[in-house]
Amino acid sequence: MTIAYFRFYAELNNFLAPWQRQQCFSHPCSRDASVKHMIEALGVPHTEVDLILVDGVSVDFTHRLQDGQRVSVYPVFHNIDVTPLVRLRPAGSGIDRFIADAHLGQLARNLRMLGFDVLYRNDYSDAEVARIAAQEERIVLTRDRDLLIRKEIVRGCYLHSVPCDAQMAEVLGRFRLAEAVNAFSRCLNCNGVLQSVPKSHVQERVPDHSRRVYERFYECQGCAQVYWEGSHVARMRQRVARMLGEEQAAVQEGGSARE
Repeated sequence: MTIAYFRFYAELNNFLAPWQRQQCFSHPCSRDASVKHMIEALGVPHTEVDLILVDGVSVDFTHRLQDGQRVSVYPVFHNIDVTPLVRLRPAGSGIDRFIADAHLGQLARNLRMLGFDVLYRNDYSDAEVARIAAQEERIVLTRDRDLLIRKEIVRGCYLHSVPCDAQMAEVLGRFRLAEAVNAFSRCLNCNGVLQSVPKSHVQERVPDHSRRVYERFYECQGCAQVYWEGSHVARMRQRVARMLGEEQAAVQEGGSARE
Protein backbone atom coordinates (compact mmCIF):
# COMPACT_ATOMS: atom_id res chain seq x y z
CA MET A 1 0.00 0.00 0.00
CA THR A 2 1.21 3.50 -0.87
CA ILE A 3 -0.01 7.00 -0.01
CA ALA A 4 -0.69 9.67 -2.65
CA TYR A 5 -1.90 13.25 -2.18
CA PHE A 6 -4.81 14.54 -4.24
CA ARG A 7 -6.19 17.99 -5.03
CA PHE A 8 -9.27 18.43 -7.25
CA TYR A 9 -10.26 21.73 -8.79
CA ALA A 10 -13.48 23.62 -9.64
CA GLU A 11 -16.62 21.54 -10.21
CA LEU A 12 -14.78 18.24 -9.71
CA ASN A 13 -15.12 18.93 -6.00
CA ASN A 14 -18.86 18.27 -6.32
CA PHE A 15 -18.10 14.56 -6.69
CA LEU A 16 -16.00 14.33 -3.52
CA ALA A 17 -16.83 13.76 0.12
CA PRO A 18 -17.23 17.12 1.91
CA TRP A 19 -13.99 16.77 3.85
CA GLN A 20 -12.01 16.25 0.62
CA ARG A 21 -13.22 19.35 -1.20
CA GLN A 22 -11.10 22.40 -2.02
CA GLN A 23 -8.01 21.04 -0.29
CA CYS A 24 -5.14 18.59 -0.60
CA PHE A 25 -5.79 15.25 1.10
CA SER A 26 -3.97 11.96 1.39
CA HIS A 27 -5.44 8.67 0.24
CA PRO A 28 -4.11 5.09 0.35
CA CYS A 29 -3.56 3.40 -3.02
CA SER A 30 -2.86 -0.18 -3.91
CA ARG A 31 0.63 -0.73 -5.22
CA ASP A 32 0.99 0.23 -8.87
CA ALA A 33 -2.57 1.62 -9.05
CA SER A 34 -3.28 3.77 -12.11
CA VAL A 35 -4.19 7.40 -11.57
CA LYS A 36 -7.45 6.78 -13.48
CA HIS A 37 -8.44 4.01 -11.08
CA MET A 38 -7.81 6.19 -8.05
CA ILE A 39 -9.63 9.24 -9.47
CA GLU A 40 -12.71 7.15 -10.16
CA ALA A 41 -12.42 5.37 -6.80
CA LEU A 42 -12.76 8.82 -5.24
CA GLY A 43 -15.99 9.35 -7.20
CA VAL A 44 -14.89 11.48 -10.16
CA PRO A 45 -15.80 10.09 -13.64
CA HIS A 46 -12.89 10.05 -16.08
CA THR A 47 -15.02 11.86 -18.68
CA GLU A 48 -14.99 14.99 -16.50
CA VAL A 49 -11.20 15.24 -16.25
CA ASP A 50 -9.19 17.31 -18.72
CA LEU A 51 -5.75 17.50 -17.13
CA ILE A 52 -3.78 15.57 -14.52
CA LEU A 53 -0.49 16.77 -13.06
CA VAL A 54 1.61 14.41 -10.96
CA ASP A 55 4.31 16.29 -9.10
CA GLY A 56 3.77 19.10 -11.61
CA VAL A 57 4.15 16.91 -14.71
CA SER A 58 1.27 16.26 -17.12
CA VAL A 59 0.40 12.54 -17.30
CA ASP A 60 -2.27 10.36 -18.87
CA PHE A 61 -4.73 8.02 -17.16
CA THR A 62 -2.36 5.04 -17.27
CA HIS A 63 0.24 6.65 -15.00
CA ARG A 64 1.10 4.34 -12.08
CA LEU A 65 1.15 6.14 -8.76
CA GLN A 66 4.17 5.98 -6.51
CA ASP A 67 4.35 6.62 -2.77
CA GLY A 68 4.21 10.30 -1.86
CA GLN A 69 3.25 11.62 -5.29
CA ARG A 70 1.02 14.70 -5.47
CA VAL A 71 -1.84 14.55 -7.94
CA SER A 72 -3.65 17.67 -9.21
CA VAL A 73 -6.85 16.97 -11.17
CA TYR A 74 -8.54 19.60 -13.36
CA PRO A 75 -11.95 19.64 -15.10
CA VAL A 76 -12.74 20.43 -18.72
CA PHE A 77 -11.19 23.73 -19.79
CA HIS A 78 -13.43 26.06 -21.78
CA ASN A 79 -11.15 29.05 -22.34
CA ILE A 80 -7.63 27.65 -21.88
CA ASP A 81 -5.84 25.61 -24.53
CA VAL A 82 -4.21 22.61 -22.84
CA THR A 83 -3.27 20.80 -26.04
CA PRO A 84 0.49 21.19 -25.44
CA LEU A 85 -0.04 18.94 -22.40
CA VAL A 86 -1.17 15.31 -22.34
CA ARG A 87 -4.66 15.01 -23.86
CA LEU A 88 -6.91 12.89 -21.67
CA ARG A 89 -10.05 13.06 -23.78
CA PRO A 90 -9.92 12.08 -27.46
CA ALA A 91 -10.83 14.71 -29.98
CA GLY A 92 -14.22 14.24 -31.59
CA SER A 93 -14.86 13.59 -35.27
CA GLY A 94 -15.83 17.22 -35.77
CA ILE A 95 -19.57 16.56 -35.52
CA ASP A 96 -20.72 15.98 -31.95
CA ARG A 97 -23.40 13.32 -31.60
CA PHE A 98 -25.05 12.54 -28.29
CA ILE A 99 -27.00 9.94 -26.38
CA ALA A 100 -29.04 11.04 -23.35
CA ASP A 101 -29.88 8.70 -20.51
CA ALA A 102 -33.46 7.78 -19.62
CA HIS A 103 -33.97 10.76 -17.28
CA LEU A 104 -33.13 13.52 -19.77
CA GLY A 105 -36.02 13.48 -22.21
CA GLN A 106 -36.63 17.24 -22.21
CA LEU A 107 -32.94 17.98 -22.70
CA ALA A 108 -32.89 15.60 -25.67
CA ARG A 109 -35.89 17.35 -27.25
CA ASN A 110 -34.35 20.78 -26.73
CA LEU A 111 -31.07 19.75 -28.33
CA ARG A 112 -32.98 18.23 -31.25
CA MET A 113 -34.85 21.53 -31.59
CA LEU A 114 -31.46 23.15 -32.18
CA GLY A 115 -30.63 20.54 -34.81
CA PHE A 116 -28.34 18.21 -32.87
CA ASP A 117 -28.23 14.43 -33.26
CA VAL A 118 -29.40 13.10 -29.87
CA LEU A 119 -30.51 9.53 -29.27
CA TYR A 120 -32.97 9.05 -26.42
CA ARG A 121 -35.43 6.48 -25.10
CA ASN A 122 -37.03 6.51 -21.68
CA ASP A 123 -36.35 2.80 -21.28
CA TYR A 124 -32.61 2.85 -22.01
CA SER A 125 -30.61 0.84 -19.49
CA ASP A 126 -27.13 1.99 -18.48
CA ALA A 127 -25.68 -0.96 -20.37
CA GLU A 128 -27.52 0.05 -23.55
CA VAL A 129 -26.37 3.65 -23.27
CA ALA A 130 -22.75 2.55 -22.82
CA ARG A 131 -22.93 0.07 -25.70
CA ILE A 132 -24.49 2.52 -28.16
CA ALA A 133 -22.10 5.30 -27.13
CA ALA A 134 -19.13 3.03 -27.80
CA GLN A 135 -20.44 1.64 -31.10
CA GLU A 136 -21.52 4.98 -32.55
CA GLU A 137 -18.91 7.23 -30.89
CA ARG A 138 -21.57 9.29 -29.13
CA ILE A 139 -21.17 11.60 -26.14
CA VAL A 140 -23.14 10.41 -23.11
CA LEU A 141 -25.27 13.04 -21.35
CA THR A 142 -26.26 12.07 -17.83
CA ARG A 143 -26.56 12.96 -14.15
CA ASP A 144 -25.49 9.44 -13.18
CA ARG A 145 -21.78 9.44 -12.39
CA ASP A 146 -21.72 5.65 -12.10
CA LEU A 147 -22.74 5.46 -15.76
CA LEU A 148 -19.80 7.65 -16.82
CA ILE A 149 -17.35 5.42 -14.95
CA ARG A 150 -18.14 2.51 -17.29
CA LYS A 151 -15.01 1.70 -19.24
CA GLU A 152 -16.83 1.55 -22.61
CA ILE A 153 -17.65 5.24 -22.43
CA VAL A 154 -14.93 7.44 -23.89
CA ARG A 155 -16.71 10.80 -24.07
CA GLY A 156 -19.38 11.97 -21.69
CA CYS A 157 -20.79 14.94 -19.83
CA TYR A 158 -22.04 14.92 -16.27
CA LEU A 159 -24.74 17.56 -15.91
CA HIS A 160 -24.39 19.41 -12.63
CA SER A 161 -27.63 21.36 -13.11
CA VAL A 162 -31.15 20.05 -12.59
CA PRO A 163 -33.28 22.65 -14.47
CA CYS A 164 -33.36 21.88 -18.18
CA ASP A 165 -32.43 25.41 -19.32
CA ALA A 166 -29.32 25.30 -17.13
CA GLN A 167 -28.46 21.86 -18.51
CA MET A 168 -28.74 23.26 -22.02
CA ALA A 169 -26.32 26.03 -21.12
CA GLU A 170 -23.86 23.44 -19.77
CA VAL A 171 -23.94 21.34 -22.95
CA LEU A 172 -23.81 24.29 -25.33
CA GLY A 173 -20.89 25.84 -23.46
CA ARG A 174 -18.85 22.70 -22.87
CA PHE A 175 -19.00 21.52 -26.48
CA ARG A 176 -19.11 25.01 -28.04
CA LEU A 177 -22.20 24.18 -30.05
CA ALA A 178 -23.61 27.64 -30.74
CA GLU A 179 -21.98 27.90 -34.17
CA ALA A 180 -23.31 24.49 -35.20
CA VAL A 181 -26.98 25.18 -34.48
CA ASN A 182 -29.42 24.42 -37.30
CA ALA A 183 -32.72 25.00 -35.54
CA PHE A 184 -35.86 23.03 -36.50
CA SER A 185 -34.01 20.62 -38.77
CA ARG A 186 -34.67 17.45 -36.74
CA CYS A 187 -37.73 15.61 -35.51
CA LEU A 188 -38.34 16.28 -31.82
CA ASN A 189 -39.85 12.83 -31.36
CA CYS A 190 -37.46 10.42 -33.09
CA ASN A 191 -34.35 12.49 -33.94
CA GLY A 192 -34.80 11.96 -37.69
CA VAL A 193 -33.77 14.61 -40.22
CA LEU A 194 -36.55 16.81 -41.65
CA GLN A 195 -36.85 17.23 -45.40
CA SER A 196 -38.92 19.78 -47.29
CA VAL A 197 -41.78 18.13 -49.22
CA PRO A 198 -44.53 19.39 -51.54
CA LYS A 199 -47.89 20.02 -49.91
CA SER A 200 -49.44 17.44 -52.25
CA HIS A 201 -47.18 14.77 -50.76
CA VAL A 202 -48.52 15.20 -47.22
CA GLN A 203 -51.88 16.96 -47.53
CA GLU A 204 -53.86 13.89 -46.46
CA ARG A 205 -51.98 13.90 -43.15
CA VAL A 206 -52.49 17.59 -42.37
CA PRO A 207 -55.57 19.13 -40.69
CA ASP A 208 -57.86 21.08 -43.01
CA HIS A 209 -57.10 24.49 -41.51
CA SER A 210 -53.32 24.05 -41.73
CA ARG A 211 -53.58 22.71 -45.27
CA ARG A 212 -55.48 25.84 -46.33
CA VAL A 213 -53.26 28.36 -44.48
CA TYR A 214 -49.69 27.06 -44.83
CA GLU A 215 -47.55 26.22 -47.85
CA ARG A 216 -44.22 24.94 -46.44
CA PHE A 217 -44.22 21.40 -45.12
CA TYR A 218 -41.53 19.03 -43.86
CA GLU A 219 -41.44 15.28 -43.32
CA CYS A 220 -39.28 13.36 -40.88
CA GLN A 221 -37.11 10.86 -42.72
CA GLY A 222 -37.25 8.58 -39.69
CA CYS A 223 -40.85 8.36 -38.51
CA ALA A 224 -42.67 10.22 -41.35
CA GLN A 225 -44.11 12.82 -38.95
CA VAL A 226 -45.26 15.93 -40.83
CA TYR A 227 -44.20 19.38 -39.64
CA TRP A 228 -45.14 22.86 -40.79
CA GLU A 229 -44.63 26.45 -39.76
CA GLY A 230 -47.67 27.08 -37.64
CA SER A 231 -48.59 30.09 -35.53
CA HIS A 232 -46.56 28.80 -32.58
CA VAL A 233 -43.25 29.05 -34.46
CA ALA A 234 -42.66 32.55 -33.09
CA ARG A 235 -42.83 31.17 -29.54
CA MET A 236 -40.40 28.40 -30.44
CA ARG A 237 -37.99 30.93 -31.93
CA GLN A 238 -38.14 32.88 -28.68
CA ARG A 239 -37.23 29.68 -26.85
CA VAL A 240 -34.26 29.20 -29.17
CA ALA A 241 -33.25 32.80 -28.47
CA ARG A 242 -33.28 32.17 -24.74
CA MET A 243 -31.11 29.08 -25.17
CA LEU A 244 -28.57 30.68 -27.46
CA GLY A 245 -28.70 34.37 -26.73
CA GLU A 246 -30.49 36.91 -28.90
CA GLU A 247 -27.54 37.62 -31.19
CA GLN A 248 -26.91 34.00 -32.20
CA ALA A 249 -30.61 33.15 -32.54
CA ALA A 250 -31.21 36.09 -34.89
CA VAL A 251 -29.07 34.49 -37.60
CA GLN A 252 -30.55 31.00 -37.39
CA GLU A 253 -32.47 29.77 -40.44
CA GLY A 254 -35.58 28.09 -39.16
CA GLY A 255 -36.72 25.02 -41.01
CA SER A 256 -40.04 23.99 -39.53
CA ALA A 257 -42.06 23.36 -36.41
CA ARG A 258 -45.01 21.11 -35.79
CA GLU A 259 -48.46 22.66 -35.44
